[in-house]
Amino acid sequence: MAGRINDDDVKAVRDAVPIDSVVSEYLQLRNAGGGNLKGLCPFHDEKSPSFQVSPGKGLFHCFGCQEGGDTIAFVMKIDHLSFSETVERLAAKAGITLRYEEGGYNPSHQRGERIRLIEAHQAAAEFYLRALESPEAEIGRKFLAERGFDQDAATHFRVGYSPAGWDHLTRYLRGKGFSDKELITSGLSQDGRRGPIDRFRGRLMWPISDTAGEIVGFGARKLRDDDNGPKYLNTPETPIYKKSQVLYGIDLAKKDIAKASRAVVVEGYTDVMACHLAGVTTAIATCGTAFGNDHIKILRRLLMDNGSARVIFTFDGDSAGQKAALRAFEDDQKFAAETYIAIAPDGMDPCDLRLAKGDDSVRDLVEPRTPLFEFALRQIVGRYDLETPAGRAAALDEAAAVVAKIKTSSVQREVAVQLAGFVGILDQEFVVHRVAQLARWARDKGGDQGERGGRGGPRGTRGGPPQQTAPAPGFSGPALNLRSPAHRTERELLKLALQKPALVAPAFDAYGMDEFTAPPYAAVRRCIEEAGGAEQGLADNREYLVAVMDAAPDNTVRSLVTELAVEVFIGKTIDETYAGMQLVHVRLRAVDRRINDVQGSLARLGSNVAPQDLAAAQNEVWVLQQYAQSLRAHGAAAL
Repeated sequence: MAGRINDDDVKAVRDAVPIDSVVSEYLQLRNAGGGNLKGLCPFHDEKSPSFQVSPGKGLFHCFGCQEGGDTIAFVMKIDHLSFSETVERLAAKAGITLRYEEGGYNPSHQRGERIRLIEAHQAAAEFYLRALESPEAEIGRKFLAERGFDQDAATHFRVGYSPAGWDHLTRYLRGKGFSDKELITSGLSQDGRRGPIDRFRGRLMWPISDTAGEIVGFGARKLRDDDNGPKYLNTPETPIYKKSQVLYGIDLAKKDIAKASRAVVVEGYTDVMACHLAGVTTAIATCGTAFGNDHIKILRRLLMDNGSARVIFTFDGDSAGQKAALRAFEDDQKFAAETYIAIAPDGMDPCDLRLAKGDDSVRDLVEPRTPLFEFALRQIVGRYDLETPAGRAAALDEAAAVVAKIKTSSVQREVAVQLAGFVGILDQEFVVHRVAQLARWARDKGGDQGERGGRGGPRGTRGGPPQQTAPAPGFSGPALNLRSPAHRTERELLKLALQKPALVAPAFDAYGMDEFTAPPYAAVRRCIEEAGGAEQGLADNREYLVAVMDAAPDNTVRSLVTELAVEVFIGKTIDETYAGMQLVHVRLRAVDRRINDVQGSLARLGSNVAPQDLAAAQNEVWVLQQYAQSLRAHGAAAL
């Protein structure tokens, strides 16, 4: 059983690794104001960025799906890791040696499975890279040279070679302390007659990394005629490698994709290399599978779906390439970016084009030429004889069904008009009507027209709270209604207590739970109290926020804490005056409610109230009224 990681080491890891640097490995972040950053949420599909990161507080929160927490919580969620695996991974990044309560410093048997598999792949990549220099690997070096890649290029892309023997890598990794079970689970080895043997033998090896830059698998290219395996052999599905969720080159291209708002999708490893060496550093490729929905999610988080974003697909001009383009077009509506297709002269791929005509030709190839929808529709229409009425009708039927999937009505109409021209139908309105009819039928049948995240689909919130939300699970009472002045003010006061405790402490700590009329806010107030009060935030705001989240009774309350801890304030100037106004307004409403309660009780009792009780109640009302008057006259000074 793994020992418990020392609490001080967990705190050191949390403080040492900035949350914005970790999050930006997975998605593009932009300034959201108030010291916060925003991006498209990696945990649900959305079109407008509602995911916010607060570097100063070390927290993230999505106002769309309500996921939130600190750096550790983010990595646990996005990479499906346990708490200890996450802390170990972040500790390695920060150069921190962890102590375990039940024995020693970071023993290998205590490390989580994912980290062990990543380490095995890193060791394998180093082994393959050195093997490329061996005499046996001459055939691999020749293969690269014939395609225009020298030793520097191979080193940059970490291309290696797997020796042709049965178990060279397996024996090497055993010597590094990896168990046979770990080698089989990783996909680096496979079962043989007498135990594990190497999965990859006598091939060129391309390491495949995830967005964070960690090697999760390999692509292996056949070199010899006596190799009876497929031309390309990839890592099988493993706990860390899902071929539909990785893009080759994404670790090298992600910064430039985000900066340029452009991605180039090519078909192979050597095409990625050729593009990068030619200056097209936004090139990526799928790994043995068609470009699909999970790949789109990766790119959308980097492109941020702004209006100028571009995705350019390069496909061979043959029938297989045309089919690939049509498959890509089927997913086109899941992008907010504009999509284009680029086909090289004579059907050459970027690698061949670079060899034949140089770097400039590769750069020219990927400049947007033909919109993907236009290419797809021309391919469909081109299969029919447009010289006959029957041919035009058949072409229209197939192509109109494709155009009907476009979710934005204005874009749908524009493409329908172009389709009329492709087919040769002069009555454009007839084509527009036909497309709209097919779209309506699809909606009525519950088709995919209501998919979230598509162009023209429902937008996420902009990063602030919704105007009205249903009661959260675990809370009893009326729904939050932020049109209510009371709820708005209570929310602002809690945000101040979490984000800027120095402006409201110690006065805030004297406020009772009953002064917060919204049950969710009362729950957050209790968490702050159990964490020691807002005064605890004066010394170390990050540790204070961690303590507040730890005090939350469930994930619903914890999510609200992170939401309030990163949400921007309503006011423009957040100072002592602003904080005093929120303190006074919340207290005033509490005082007024108490006055109304006492007066209501007296009214209901009428003449049945005992004289001494009547006097006490009247005295309480008088005291409360004086207090309210003082608050209105003197503000926070009267608290």
